[in-house]
Amino acid sequence: MAKADDRPTPRVQVYFENPKTEVALRREARANRMTLSRAAEQAIARGLQRRPAADPEDRVLALDRALRDHMRAMARDMTIVQELMVEFARAFFSRLPDTAADQDPVLRAAVEARIERLLDAAAARIVAGGAQPLGPQAETEARSFAPAAE
Repeated sequence: MAKADDRPTPRVQVYFENPKTEVALRREARANRMTLSRAAEQAIARGLQRRPAADPEDRVLALDRALRDHMRAMARDMTIVQELMVEFARAFFSRLPDTAADQDPVLRAAVEARIERLLDAAAARIVAGGAQPLGPQAETEARSFAPAAE
């Protein structure tokens, strides 16, 4: 009985009418670091399967899963960071200065308004593409820690 190595390899010549097919086949061969013939053989074998199973090395599926996992982790992390920042801002603004007036509903409303402005400004800087220098709009809010005018 002849071994598989002893049998001659059947040769097939294929002509592509669609140049995109040839480009896609070359891209797959390059991505998998294999010859064009091997890539064509695998593509034909996948196409001839009656019920093709998901390719365990499917790059698009793997990237999709990794992206979904990353987005889930980032959403969780950003929620934690946002909650920490809001709590910090709430404590910070309610403690300057630390007086009996801290329980005043007007002061509490002012603190909440300042937090909203802080979040809006942070969101605007993120949308603008990174940390932007504070401009004249930052000077409109009176500083609670500014030295008193003499």
